[in-house]
Amino acid sequence: MRDKIIQQVVNKIQARSDVGFKKYGVTLYDDDQGLDTWLNHLQEELMDAVNYIEKARMSLREEIEECYILENKIKEVSSNLESLKDIEVTDPKLISSYPEPEYWTTNYSNETKTK
Repeated sequence: MRDKIIQQVVNKIQARSDVGFKKYGVTLYDDDQGLDTWLNHLQEELMDAVNYIEKARMSLREEIEECYILENKIKEVSSNLESLKDIEVTDPKLISSYPEPEYWTTNYSNETKTK
């Protein structure tokens, strides 16, 4: 099929038909329920659809709210980092230095002495 989206929909309809046949033992074509029954089925399906739409809208609103909260946290952290770049440390006790040689996994000072 030239359109992958249409093919996916067709596949889902076929799979849904298989489920219905397995559950009810009859194809939709051969099911001879009355018009009122079919309208009732349709009404129930549409009510379910409205519920699904409402749930999806609620989930979307929650995700958007989470994004805004995250965005504000990122802005706050960025602002804090920006303010830290102007700090000048002059106290030698606060300035980090390389650790003492016994902390290194390779003792480069011995290599330098032997060369």
